[in-house]
Amino acid sequence: MNTTSIKAPAPVSVVTGAAGGIGAAICKAFADAGFIVVAGYRSSAGPAQALVDSLGGMAGHVAMQVDVADSASLAKLSQAVAGRFGRCDVLVNCAGTTGFIPHADLEGLDDELIDAILATNVRGPFAAVRAFRPLLAQSGQPGGGVVVNLSSIAARTAMGSNVMYCASKAALDNITASLARALAPWIRVLSVSPGLVDTSFVKGLDRGWRDEQAQRTPLQRFAAPAEVAAAVVAASVALSFSTGCVIAVDGGRPLG
Repeated sequence: MNTTSIKAPAPVSVVTGAAGGIGAAICKAFADAGFIVVAGYRSSAGPAQALVDSLGGMAGHVAMQVDVADSASLAKLSQAVAGRFGRCDVLVNCAGTTGFIPHADLEGLDDELIDAILATNVRGPFAAVRAFRPLLAQSGQPGGGVVVNLSSIAARTAMGSNVMYCASKAALDNITASLARALAPWIRVLSVSPGLVDTSFVKGLDRGWRDEQAQRTPLQRFAAPAEVAAAVVAASVALSFSTGCVIAVDGGRPLG
């Protein structure tokens, strides 16, 4: 399978949703681990470029625009990565969307939001794997190419920003298992499933609510973005005999 002419001097990781708090932490962790990072963004060109400029490690990190809800855009990104680097060793599907709608408010969760959530959180990761499969299948990394899908504790608890967000993450975990079976042995596919993560967005929410959520977590706090990023890198480089599984980074929240 390893017949592609490799241009890049180091393994390449492609991270969608790179401009967000978790995505940025993942990019930094991969750069620190010796990867060249492709930071995928939809509309946040400035933050994505600032992120790339801040990364250490290997030279060659780059920000590239992509709309994960558009299969043609993902195909274009894959072609750009192939042309620039000749390889992709890790694909991280971190881009996602949601909206805060109470679970009992069935009318508030309208078709437009449902379609946006499913297109970004479910179809997007699948289409990204479809676009990058040829490159991932030719990775020379131990354990082969890797896909890491950013899931959520909501997939298991059915508690989250809205009903369809929870369903989208459950679907993503199912896709992870299905693709792990379908793409073995050349590509491993895993989910990393955080609980609440202490991003700048979460820091801006009601303090009383945040304190209550932390108290309901056995480890009494939220995850740091760097802890989620560490799990993603570990899944990519250390867990070479793991595939089709969901790695929890939730402080034991389902135990509460």
